[in-house]
Amino acid sequence: MALSSRLFSKSKLIYGCQILLQKEHAIPVRHFAKESAPPALKGDQMLKNIFVEVKNKFETAIGILKKEKITIDPEDPAAVSHYAKVMKTVREKASLLSESQDILSTIEIETQDIPDARTYLLTLKEIRVKKGLTDDLGAEALMIDALDKIEKDLKKPLLRNDKKGMDLLLAEFDKINKKIGIRKEDLPKYEEELELKVAKAQLEELKKDALEAMETQKKREEFKDEPESVDVKTLDIRNFL
Repeated sequence: MALSSRLFSKSKLIYGCQILLQKEHAIPVRHFAKESAPPALKGDQMLKNIFVEVKNKFETAIGILKKEKITIDPEDPAAVSHYAKVMKTVREKASLLSESQDILSTIEIETQDIPDARTYLLTLKEIRVKKGLTDDLGAEALMIDALDKIEKDLKKPLLRNDKKGMDLLLAEFDKINKKIGIRKEDLPKYEEELELKVAKAQLEELKKDALEAMETQKKREEFKDEPESVDVKTLDIRNFL
């Protein structure tokens, strides 16, 4: 699912970088996973624990979805909003990550051992591309330019444990924020907009799958007397759970 949106650039590329570039301020993955990682286990017990955890999450999610009427209409803002709220409830009750939380945890995992700022920024770009996100604001280029400026002044590569150098870089990032109109207090709004975009994309996939299933059914002899088409908005997916 491609999310070619400015939202990632706005809410993560700059402020996410400011938080995570400095190792001492890095956000641990467990912050988003609700609980600390369990102690290491071996063999069958580990597999059993994984199975039970996945089973519990699945049952929790299905239990919530069976209670909510979801309208498969990606063009209706009300339907998209409701679906986003339902999925948020599912994530909270089943201790699952949201889209933005998943992005942050991926960044933390893949960059935690990177010692220098340049490799970090290049890795951040790789993560963005893998996630199918675009940098419409050109934030990455601005960040690299800022790093070039700092390293030129320092006359050496900038390491993430260089507090003085990192403070200078983060000050440059603050200037970038102002230039492209990013404010910390607006981050919750960007997060919400991203979740709505994800919800709409998921409803579009549901609609596509439903239409393809109905088209396949129409070709079968036993369904030749069924109505030619059904409006997917009238479908109640709870009947199929």
